[in-house]
Amino acid sequence: MSDDSLATCVGRVEELEIRLVFQEDMLSELNKVLARQDAELIKLREQVKSLSEKHLDLQYRVDQRGEISDERPPHY
Repeated sequence: MSDDSLATCVGRVEELEIRLVFQEDMLSELNKVLARQDAELIKLREQVKSLSEKHLDLQYRVDQRGEISDERPPHY
């Protein structure tokens, strides 16, 4: 192998190594973002569940009051 072709090969290998380092860094950053989003999604699901339970409780209370208000007062 001539010196020029060897230098070309070394240059290409170095370029590939640089690309690999950037890709590994990008993959690490994407992993961090994904983990953060997963934690946020879990938290949001818990909030939706809590709000849904509160909504059902309030709806039940409203329904109960509606039934009570339809009754005749005891003094009639």
